[in-house]
Amino acid sequence: MIRRFYKDVTLAAQPAGGFQVMLDARGVKTVGGKPQIVPAQALGEAMAAEWRAQGEKIDPASLPLRDMADYAIDIVSADPAAIARALVAYADTDTLCYRGDPDEALHQRQQTEWEPLLARVEAAHGITLTRISGIVHRPQPPEALAALEARLLALPPFVLTGVEAMAKLAASLVTALAALDARHKDEARMLWQAACLEEEWQADLWGRDWEAEERRARREADFLRAGAFARLSQA
Repeated sequence: MIRRFYKDVTLAAQPAGGFQVMLDARGVKTVGGKPQIVPAQALGEAMAAEWRAQGEKIDPASLPLRDMADYAIDIVSADPAAIARALVAYADTDTLCYRGDPDEALHQRQQTEWEPLLARVEAAHGITLTRISGIVHRPQPPEALAALEARLLALPPFVLTGVEAMAKLAASLVTALAALDARHKDEARMLWQAACLEEEWQADLWGRDWEAEERRARREADFLRAGAFARLSQA
């Protein structure tokens, strides 16, 4: 940790558009040295709040929105097509498409919780994804993957950053895209819990391990934060 080197935190609108956190009138820059300008005031205010909350020493771990903004500017904005291509792989092996055997109790629960969510995303994007029983991989229709890639390419870099983080955490691009439309935190949390259905099922069967529970809680917090980052960037 480094000692806090500023007193005042403000948010400044930039002439060319966007907002930048100012520390004692000095604009925050990314790790790559670029001005850390974000597209929406709501996101800028949330990032400014992170800086205001610092004590005598700055804890980098308590600035996650700053880190995501750095990534959006330095990495995603530089090559969004590469990010979109990599993300499509999560659709090809999407958790929500892999179900247990039809005669298993888990299968029915997956049908109940996953099918409405999957069908909603399919309808929204005009695609059909293949459901698979078991763990043997079956490729998804190329036209569906192409449509999803086009959708990802249409997203602004800051939104794409949030989607990437959510898809990796949930092992599900379907869940990440659904989370973009979540109207409040509880709805986003329900999506996360749906993606973790199998983990919860196993924990209920075999017992809960506190370390695994802590890891899942951290992943949930990261998922919710990534969704908020994407939504705030459009506010």
